Amino acid sequence: MPSVTLKPENLHQLAQRMKDDVWVVACLCAAWCDVCTSYRPGFDELAAQHPDKLFVWIDIEDRADLVSDFDVENFPTLLIQRGDDVMFYGTTMPDPRIANRLITSHAEKNESELKKQAQGSAEYREWQLERNLRKALTQA
Repeated sequence: MPSVTLKPENLHQLAQRMKDDVWVVACLCAAWCDVCTSYRPGFDELAAQHPDKLFVWIDIEDRADLVSDFDVENFPTLLIQRGDDVMFYGTTMPDPRIANRLITSHAEKNESELKKQAQGSAEYREWQLERNLRKALTQA
């Protein structure tokens, strides 16, 4: 199953799918970005490799109403989240293998490790407040 592109018509459906135990992997990109365009097929392949996770493609200009405060510095920017715990947020190399390692390393952690990591540093605590995609979609 390929990734889902975040659009106004599927916003509430995606928010409902983001249950507490669902891993969400979001790629924040832009339509004009050649790197993003070339990365999309690999991101879709990752989605197929991880059918138990929700992969979301977000065009930061089309969906600025939701993610303008997410502070995207470069492309691709990945957000990995489970429930309301943002486990990763940042620019990565446009290599699906790197994203796969990030996803796998977080998904292998137990609940206690995830909670500890989510509050483990000032940066992680900021992510919980300012980069929570589920919260952004629910409040839209």
